[in-house]
Amino acid sequence: MKGHVKNAVVLLSGGLDSATVLALARQQGYACYALSVDYGQRHQAELAAAQRVAQALGALEQRVISVDLTGFGGSALTDARIAVPVQAATGIPLTYVPARNTIMLSLALAWAEVLQAQDIFIGVNAVDYSGYPDCRPEYIESFERMANLATKAAVEGRHLSLHAPLLHLSKADIVKLGAQLGVDYSLTVSCYQADADGRACGVCDSCRLRRTGFEMAGLADPTRYRST
Repeated sequence: MKGHVKNAVVLLSGGLDSATVLALARQQGYACYALSVDYGQRHQAELAAAQRVAQALGALEQRVISVDLTGFGGSALTDARIAVPVQAATGIPLTYVPARNTIMLSLALAWAEVLQAQDIFIGVNAVDYSGYPDCRPEYIESFERMANLATKAAVEGRHLSLHAPLLHLSKADIVKLGAQLGVDYSLTVSCYQADADGRACGVCDSCRLRRTGFEMAGLADPTRYRST
């Protein structure tokens, strides 16, 4: 007899990594609730992609929560005055959104408490990534510790686990994993400046990482690119 199915909240941006994580959580037997965040991002097409992915991969529910970070700006993704970089750069790039993962994980934590879910999944990666400080293992570990101090559930003995299963995988390994899990990557949008139809620019950092991932994995890249 199968045990009780556990609920999990999965942060779902609509990109390649989060789609893979949703498929993995489903494969591990979780009842998945997908949470997407409209934070005023330049690439709004990813929200439509998140809806497509949630439906295709069997999420029980997908919600979009709005938190307008354009009020602060400070990132090429939330401030129209800052151009998305098209050249590789050293250091933390202009596409870093201040406190984004902390805000998203806090929202996921709130929904997890309501759902009585003890598991949250996030698709951060610390190998082939843009150098964001909130994608590092130390950050994930620290947030999990905080979550288990800050919630009614944890105080009452229900430990919360924060899962980042892609943390130490290369982009190629992520693509291979998703392919094995049956992820249709043509549904996803990774580009930082995708157009309204979800077509990618092909030159931003996210596009470069995605394209290289498919090339290194030896798999066809289903990304739709804008004609140049």
